[in-house]
Amino acid sequence: MENSNSGQLQIELKEDIARGTYANLAIITHSSSEFIVDFVCVLPGMSKAGVQSRVVMAPEHAKRFLRALQENIDKFERSFGAIRMPGEIPFPPLTDMQGEA
Repeated sequence: MENSNSGQLQIELKEDIARGTYANLAIITHSSSEFIVDFVCVLPGMSKAGVQSRVVMAPEHAKRFLRALQENIDKFERSFGAIRMPGEIPFPPLTDMQGEA
């Protein structure tokens, strides 16, 4: 049987998956053979939070994911500005400063 896609992988995105799942917490654990990422949605005033999704991957894939995520964060920040984290004190730009000697 001949593959008419010339080696390209076709990825199917089903409708229920395409809607996505919101998570505002990720818990990462690992063993010698895999990384486990649990995505959790924590809501204010709730004493319980459930795992929305779990992703299990080999260490090599986890490292590839880390690199791909960093590349995408870099692209995002180039387009939209730095992502500010709570508690970080941003430095104001020093564009209007003139020194005298």
